[in-house]
Amino acid sequence: MDRRQQKTRTAIFRALTALLDRQSYASITVQDIIDEANIGRSTFYAHFETKDELLKQMCRELFDHIIGTAMDKQDTHGLYTCTNAPHSVICHILQHLQENDNNILTLLSCESSPIFMSYFKSGMEELVRTQMLQEMAAGTSVPRDFLIHHIAGSFVEMVQWWLEGGRVQTPQELDSYFRAVTEPIISGGRTD
Repeated sequence: MDRRQQKTRTAIFRALTALLDRQSYASITVQDIIDEANIGRSTFYAHFETKDELLKQMCRELFDHIIGTAMDKQDTHGLYTCTNAPHSVICHILQHLQENDNNILTLLSCESSPIFMSYFKSGMEELVRTQMLQEMAAGTSVPRDFLIHHIAGSFVEMVQWWLEGGRVQTPQELDSYFRAVTEPIISGGRTD
């Protein structure tokens, strides 16, 4: 994608985010997005077939960036080293959320947040599958797919609780809460 196309795409994403700050996703029309982004109808449709496709792509890019950098541990924000425990990816994601990368907090706390939380949970499931369950106890009787769904859902619910509570806790505090409830599940009840 060339620079001009990327600039247009970014303007469309920003337009949708701005609109979501003022109204529900269901009430937003393609015309509203076009007007807010100050682009032509054909320009919008050159990038996205529908409003739903725009939403899907925007969520994918936002969550892929946040979760992808956490999985790669390239951008550590000074919180931990690359050799730290796998749970540090949780702190990394929370740091991104706290910094409100790409206005993600607007999306996660707006009237249409269930849509965004669903995409977020999907990305978290991949992270749990590839990063957190590597140390899963061999003898646990709980199915792996159940654990993936449970842990990802728990994380998304924690983020929602944090947002609704005014983001009082630090990413480090939330990470310690999350580890306190997930480590016993992952280790299969071992305390060693």
